[in-house]
Amino acid sequence: MLRSWAQTVEGLGFDLLMVSDHVVVTPDVAEQYPAPFYEPFTTLAWLAGITSRVRLGTTVLIVPYRHPLLIARMAANLNQLSGGRLVLGVASGWARQEFEALGVPFQQRGKLTDDHLRAVRSAWDDDKDYRSGRIPIWVGGNSDAGLRRAVRLGDAWHPLRSTLPWLREAVDRLKTVADGQARPVPALAPRIALRLTESPITDPGRLAGEGTIDQVVDDLEQLRLLGADTVVLDPFNGDPRETCRPETAWQALATVAACRDHNTLTPPEHQ
Repeated sequence: MLRSWAQTVEGLGFDLLMVSDHVVVTPDVAEQYPAPFYEPFTTLAWLAGITSRVRLGTTVLIVPYRHPLLIARMAANLNQLSGGRLVLGVASGWARQEFEALGVPFQQRGKLTDDHLRAVRSAWDDDKDYRSGRIPIWVGGNSDAGLRRAVRLGDAWHPLRSTLPWLREAVDRLKTVADGQARPVPALAPRIALRLTESPITDPGRLAGEGTIDQVVDDLEQLRLLGADTVVLDPFNGDPRETCRPETAWQALATVAACRDHNTLTPPEHQ
């Protein structure tokens, strides 16, 4: 299945293939992502060997789960061996039971994430050893803490599945945070839903990426106007059984690919 996803995504001309991250499939994780679950660095290393062009990334690596020097080493090696194709999406995590299983303090996950990311960047400065090349860090998280972390430590902000009105307001907040820290505004690289419907969705709570193909194409244009140079398309709609029937997702991706213009459209891989 992983091979088929990679071949489909690269064959359709998409730019980036991403995997998610869980180490322990605790009950809170299993509700959304049941076992088996593939470790992202291992999986991406294998995918690097069966692809030639598509970039490879995490959406998102839960930073506190691993020692920062291990993250730095694995990411650097993967980027080097894949020919500079890695995008490291990161976040602080949400699965309390998984944190408990790993012995990582859930309440300190924000501080741990910040400290770990600083340590990763410091390790990468040792080019004689790590030889990491230029690995972009996309900071996930829709909270204000995520915005602040993206400004402090990220190359891009990577929000997850939101409405366009919310995202417009959040981009304004991102700029305010950056101005307050006298730092540049990070790039915008949102991950949006991808759910095609035959009839337009008129609900004001419609997520970006949901609706007719015309609505989705317009969403992508609106995101481009907001400054997004990469948009990750997420065709997973919440039912774990979907992972055994990827044809619907592939058809949705093919439909968007057929309509795309100069926007960069990128789907994540689902386990």
